[in-house]
Amino acid sequence: LSLSFPAILSSHAPFLSLSLSLYLHSCPYFNHTGELLATGDKGGRVVIFQREPESKTEPFSQGEYNVYSTFQSHEPEFDYLKSLEIEEKINKIRWLPQQNAAHFLLSTNDKTIKLWKVSERDKRPEGYNLKDEEGRIKDICTVTSLQVPVLKPMDLMVEVSPRRVFANAHTYHVNSISVNSDYETYMSADDLRINLWHLDITDRSFNIVDIKPANMEDLTEVITAAEFHPHHCNLFVYSSSKGTLRLCDMREAALCDKHSKLFEEPEDPSARSFFSEIISSVSDVKFSHSGRYLLTRDYLTAKVWDLNMESKPLETYQVHDYLRSKLCSLYENDCIFDKFECAWNGSDSVIMTGAYNNFFRMFDRNTKRDVTLEASRESSKPRAVLKPRRVCAAGGKRRKDDISVDSLDFTKKILHTAWHPTENIIAIAATNNLYIFQDKLNSEMH
Repeated sequence: LSLSFPAILSSHAPFLSLSLSLYLHSCPYFNHTGELLATGDKGGRVVIFQREPESKTEPFSQGEYNVYSTFQSHEPEFDYLKSLEIEEKINKIRWLPQQNAAHFLLSTNDKTIKLWKVSERDKRPEGYNLKDEEGRIKDICTVTSLQVPVLKPMDLMVEVSPRRVFANAHTYHVNSISVNSDYETYMSADDLRINLWHLDITDRSFNIVDIKPANMEDLTEVITAAEFHPHHCNLFVYSSSKGTLRLCDMREAALCDKHSKLFEEPEDPSARSFFSEIISSVSDVKFSHSGRYLLTRDYLTAKVWDLNMESKPLETYQVHDYLRSKLCSLYENDCIFDKFECAWNGSDSVIMTGAYNNFFRMFDRNTKRDVTLEASRESSKPRAVLKPRRVCAAGGKRRKDDISVDSLDFTKKILHTAWHPTENIIAIAATNNLYIFQDKLNSEMH
């Protein structure tokens, strides 16, 4: 990716139909090969995109993702005991590693996690002895001869069916799900608890973290995100609203209330303000593919931590430091509580995260260069190259094409991003559109 910084990405042709831009898109997530991309929306639907194979007649089509399947994952529910409406909005999607021809994915709203099977069918059975062509049972007296049923080709059909429903385990809103590297278990986290599930067992889960105090008035922090280590099935990390990270080892105890490592950056007393605690809350945490590093995102910065160094982050990247002067107004309009996610590229050399005005930021860890890009209708024209954008801080010198911090649109925000596991293809979930961009050099090679 760093080869052509900053003009690194070229856009694909717009692929979203009108029906896909009706709801807020969230939580895009590539499967382990990158051939499938799933995203959820506010209406409880999951839309799966499939990457087009390379075509000799259309050499630029490789890398384009088209709709593969759409299904209703969650419906609105009502908790009669608490008189609360449970939204159908999809909070998180995670693919399971593929074991056979079918694909499996987990999706969750605030309360219920579901396991879905996605499979293809391109043949249908014909020639039943006891059924007619419409599937009705024949009168056995009319059967005068026996025939062997055969499979006939048919148009490809994608079938999505629910396999498991994991419910009634969370009192608070689910904010994370993570599949373990043993491919048998996964965990789900809400504000105060983390549960461990077996993928085959729906009626019970094991509580592995519980930070709920005996008296809720003593509550000082909540869990904001959690993830399993990519290689060691016994390790997981969770972040808190106090800006801390806790690495836990399930071999030490059944209940991991006592962490193995605590990652926390000492606060600078001179920089403390009314907003310090709010902006230090970690909104997302991701293990690197190697498992050596942690990437976290708080309101103003993205940080890379080394698992071997707990005292301070290895790298700190300013995402939108120009907003420091705007924290008061951002507090008043609740934007200061927005939860931005972050992502690694396949080689762990570049990190990506979202910002306001439909901007997203990329930081090259090797060259220390960074770039601000915009996901917009204009940039999604076929083969269009994304141009770097620059935000001018209040009172600073403005160059041509610079955008003043006062003119940023805080209703347009990129909270969710995803990076292809091996290639420079990224998915950006904007307010009501999903954008997919590809590395310019990579696309010109095809």
